[in-house]
Amino acid sequence: MYKDYPAAYQVSKGAALQVDKAFYDRVRECGAGRTLVEQFDVPIRTGRAWKVPAGHVFRVTTPVGPQVGDFNVWNANDPRERMWAARTRQLQGAHVSTYDRLWSNLPFLRPMVTITDDSLAGYGIDEHGGRLHDLLGTRCDPYVNKMLTGEDFHHHCHSNLTRAVLPHGLTEFDVHDVLNIFQCTGLNHDDMYFMKACPAKQGDYLEFFAEIDLLCALSTCPGGDLSLPMWGPDAQDPLTVCRPLGVEVYRLDDGLLEGWKSPERAAYNGNHGLLIPKAAWEK
Repeated sequence: MYKDYPAAYQVSKGAALQVDKAFYDRVRECGAGRTLVEQFDVPIRTGRAWKVPAGHVFRVTTPVGPQVGDFNVWNANDPRERMWAARTRQLQGAHVSTYDRLWSNLPFLRPMVTITDDSLAGYGIDEHGGRLHDLLGTRCDPYVNKMLTGEDFHHHCHSNLTRAVLPHGLTEFDVHDVLNIFQCTGLNHDDMYFMKACPAKQGDYLEFFAEIDLLCALSTCPGGDLSLPMWGPDAQDPLTVCRPLGVEVYRLDDGLLEGWKSPERAAYNGNHGLLIPKAAWEK
């Protein structure tokens, strides 16, 4: 076993990475203080996109049983701002749960969502080092599948997400590295990514608080609960272990949001050391 070693990204000044746990506890426990405003299922091997206003809560659920979902998120008002999986790994961890945040890309760099509840938080770390809700791997895609198998398949998560966002004016180029919801993953002794069978049961969920106006997209992975191999000598079609995912969106009572405001964009001025005449930026 390797000895524990401190994380590289530490706050030198201020409280940039601190989370107001009392506020998010209040959101999680509000009960009657939330109103369901939208609910739908995402059928197997498909994707769907939806919007969530800032200050709302949404859940991804397993209405039938174990199923992995690949999640993307953008600023609904400016899709150039989107989830930055790599920086989130560094600031929060390779696997996320309650109180963790998904951060946006440069030059925005702010929390887009905060996780408020996780029915599977008790899973922890299993005997193989597997954990849930990972940012380690990315979406399955038809390009890698063609390279590994020589076959075309049009319902990988990349394709599902692409079809989902087209009605919102986005394209394949906007689909980005994902949060793998309900997925159990880790790195083996060869430092290679592994995936295990999803431990979720009917009724499990991961809940998010929208820090800004969001466009979200979710793919029901064609690997289903990942209990069957999709590639390699033992590969088989996992259609029999594919199940739908659910989405629920809630509006919160105004009183619950007292003291909260959407986070601002990154404070850095963006000049990157370029010498700009003072007269130019004073205009």
